[in-house]
Amino acid sequence: AGGRGKDGAPIITFPEFAGFSDIPDEDFLNVVTYLTSIPSLEAASIGFIIIIDRRRDKWSAVKASLTRIAGAFPGNLQLVFVLRPSRFIQRTIADIGIKLYRDDFKMKVPIIMLNSVSDLHGYIDKSQLTRELGGTLEYGHSQWIHHRTAIENFAMTVKTTAQMLQTFGTDLAETELPNDVQCTEDLLSAHTDHHSKLKDELKLAVKQGATLLTCIREPVTRSANSKLSPDELENVATVERLLAQLDETEKAFDQFWTKHHLKLEQCLQLRHFEHDFRQVKLALDNLMEGQAGFADIGDSVTRVEHLLREQKHLEEKGQEPLEKAQSLALHGEQLIQNNHYAVDSIRPKCVELRRICDDFTNETKKKYDILGKSLELHKQLDKASQWCEAGIYLLASQAVDKCQSQEGAETALVEIEKFLVTAKEHHLSNPKEFYNQFDMILTPEIKANAQRILQKLEDVQEMFDKRQISLKKLAAKQTRPVQPVAPHPESSPKRASPKITRPAGQSAFMFSFLFNKQLLSTAAKENAYCKHQGPFKKQSKQNSNQLHIINELIETERVYVEELQSIIEGYASEMDNPNLVHLIPSALQNKKEILFGNLPEIYEFHNRHEIENCIENPELLARCFLKRKEDLQIYEKYCQNKPRSEALWRQCGDSIFFQECQRKLDHKLSLDAYLLKPVQRITKYQLLLKEMLKCSKNSEGTAELEEALATMLDIIKSVNDSMHQIAITGYEGDVSELGKLLMQGSFNVWTDHKKGHNKVKDLARFKPMQRHLFLYTKMLLFCKKREENTDGHEKTASYSFKNSLKMSTVGITENVKGDNKKFEIWYNGREEVYIIQASSVELKNTWISEIRKVLTGQLEACR
Repeated sequence: AGGRGKDGAPIITFPEFAGFSDIPDEDFLNVVTYLTSIPSLEAASIGFIIIIDRRRDKWSAVKASLTRIAGAFPGNLQLVFVLRPSRFIQRTIADIGIKLYRDDFKMKVPIIMLNSVSDLHGYIDKSQLTRELGGTLEYGHSQWIHHRTAIENFAMTVKTTAQMLQTFGTDLAETELPNDVQCTEDLLSAHTDHHSKLKDELKLAVKQGATLLTCIREPVTRSANSKLSPDELENVATVERLLAQLDETEKAFDQFWTKHHLKLEQCLQLRHFEHDFRQVKLALDNLMEGQAGFADIGDSVTRVEHLLREQKHLEEKGQEPLEKAQSLALHGEQLIQNNHYAVDSIRPKCVELRRICDDFTNETKKKYDILGKSLELHKQLDKASQWCEAGIYLLASQAVDKCQSQEGAETALVEIEKFLVTAKEHHLSNPKEFYNQFDMILTPEIKANAQRILQKLEDVQEMFDKRQISLKKLAAKQTRPVQPVAPHPESSPKRASPKITRPAGQSAFMFSFLFNKQLLSTAAKENAYCKHQGPFKKQSKQNSNQLHIINELIETERVYVEELQSIIEGYASEMDNPNLVHLIPSALQNKKEILFGNLPEIYEFHNRHEIENCIENPELLARCFLKRKEDLQIYEKYCQNKPRSEALWRQCGDSIFFQECQRKLDHKLSLDAYLLKPVQRITKYQLLLKEMLKCSKNSEGTAELEEALATMLDIIKSVNDSMHQIAITGYEGDVSELGKLLMQGSFNVWTDHKKGHNKVKDLARFKPMQRHLFLYTKMLLFCKKREENTDGHEKTASYSFKNSLKMSTVGITENVKGDNKKFEIWYNGREEVYIIQASSVELKNTWISEIRKVLTGQLEACR
């Protein structure tokens, strides 16, 4: 009932109950154990006082009660009070029985037999006894049960809530942070929702405890005179302790949640940063790739001006991604300043973004500087060339008969001197010194062109010097008049001029310089001849340009064949020379075919095919290339062997054997530079055909030139594709059986397989694979590109085979919602779906067109 003894010992009352002896021992033990657990440990340690009311019962009931209590009471006993039976006979029996059976009860505490409640009041204060025992302690059993049930329910709620918080905290601590934005947002939302629900549970538990506390304190609240019993006070303390425990649990959880929530938010910030970084990095890479494509410095004023405009356009195009990169780098630095946990991941990306921006800016400035110098150079080259042509025209226009007189010779001298003054205006007085300042930026082709013009300047200057000497002699001494004789023009620059009947005296000199094969181009010779024969008829600019290109083609072809011959005779053949065998490294023994490939075959091909006839018939140039279309495939074989050749050269290139061969040939460049010539040659053909096409618009033969250019581009593409194809590794079949290689390139690829694991599907949506695709007429191969450094040299790519699809069983979806650069290739009725993202819409359309051609061809074949 909540009463206490004088020393604070808890009182347990066994009231009169007729069926007490019928209660099972287990139930009795449970009840007594429960009752002894209610008081505080401090009160329980004092010891319990038991009051057994058996005033209306018999001695046998007293004996049974004492026996049961002695055998099953779980607590610490202090005193046992027994209100003995009130009937005389039973009281007498009880007095005798207690004396006889005291030792049988096995109680170490006193058993005090009382005759009445008034005797009990001598031991325990009335205020600690209920009305049944003559006391004043208020006790309602139903209310007692209600309070105890509520307290225990609340304790269970506190325990359950703490366990839920602990479990949730453990789950949070063990949660792996996602690698993409969407999954991080989903996780943050899920954890926040779960946290909100747990907070609601906490609020309900606190509300439940507060309500219970109010109910227990209700008597005191209702009446100021009322006091709570010790048990009620302990109930209040119990509820307050549980509420405090709940509060501590909530604070600890909130502290943990604050840290976890911050980490999730920072994770989301990081994923957004990484996502933006990938997009910006891709844009910057495309920008840098576009900038790297501007390797050309131009071969004419018009070309350089065009390149400058393209560079300006690229610079303007790059402003947006550069600004985004700078903004993203600033955002990353702000995250670092806000103590983001992933500093080690964010800082390198910020550094990378700023580095690329600086590289682009610096490279752009460098490009402008180089193109500016190139423009200045080509303007000077054009002026020099025009000066030479004007000088030749001046010399050719001076009439022979007028120069025979002293006055005529002096007039011609004045004209020449006036003209030579203009050389200083065009920086032509010391041209070599002027061109040397551009030496670092010049390509071999431009250098060759500059050398030709420099040589032409020297030749024209020499012509003027000779003319001045002759004219000075004529001016100083009058000679007899002679009849000039016109020379015969050369029919071909490759054939010697027929002998000319020369007149006596200086008139023979007047034309001899004009037809010197080393000094004048064919066009200049024809101009001079026409001027002498009658009205000067200048060739059209179009024909002149065509002639210039063909001349360049013929001249470079001659040099190319000579270089091939020198390599074969000066290196390849020397490997069979018994006198030099001891100089050949062991790694090079019996590997001549690997080092030189099919270079002899290329030499024989070019040596027996002459294209000089095209100089008189430019329209034959395109036919010449079309006729040799199949033969030009020998370059594909050469390029396929080139990686093996380069690897062998890196191993043996610095041997004494090659140094000796180079010395004998008096070559300035080593062998590896000449082994690159065939690769450069096919590119040269393409460039010359492009220039020829520019000069031949809307004229006869344009269609054939376009076809010839397309043929060369196909050959170059085929060579390029074959270079990638030979780097495929891990494919068990024979790639030569897959049909023609139509396309190859790198893509982002996602997969969505119906039979795949769900987790794989989820990952596939967010993480694209980097795959290099090879499209054949019979098969589509998926490979993974790998790059490896080869002995400190530039990276070489290889393609590790991953998967293949038969073209006879695939389908294609040309447009994917949300991204115009994506398309789908599916297999076995969309059981396997490959989502492919190209780098541009144009590339995607090209691939779709080729795949459609393959599928259409298969359909027509089936029909």
